[in-house]
Amino acid sequence: MAWQRSLWLVAAAWWGSLTALGAWVVPLLFAHAPTKAMAGGLAAHLFSAQAWVGLLCGVFCLGAQRQLDQRLGRAHAPRVLILAAMMLSAIVEWGIAPRIVARENLALWHGLGTGFWLLQWACLTVHVWRNCPVMPDSHLPMSTSTPGPQA
Repeated sequence: MAWQRSLWLVAAAWWGSLTALGAWVVPLLFAHAPTKAMAGGLAAHLFSAQAWVGLLCGVFCLGAQRQLDQRLGRAHAPRVLILAAMMLSAIVEWGIAPRIVARENLALWHGLGTGFWLLQWACLTVHVWRNCPVMPDSHLPMSTSTPGPQA
């Protein structure tokens, strides 16, 4: 049970950090930094740190999934969504980001970087959703099986 919860928690933290960075932090940087160049430089550093967070979280998730598979006696197959998210993160970090920082065909590379961020976010959203621990109805505060007050 601990491996399953750890897998979900780390994947959820990865998803949350990716969401916060792309949906709130970077847009706020561009809205409030003194110059767009300064905001872009800070965003580049933040996205680079996020890439490393993603790769480390991905390695942990793959290891946790392996342990979980062994404990449950099933064949281990690396999870495609985690591998895809890791691959997208690496491509952005070492393939796309250097071209954005160099301001090389900025519209093209920024568009690709945004698209890859969205794909990584989608992979993690599906992974976290599929692995979310579901509580049985009996643990809900108000079960639908008990009648409510009569009018």
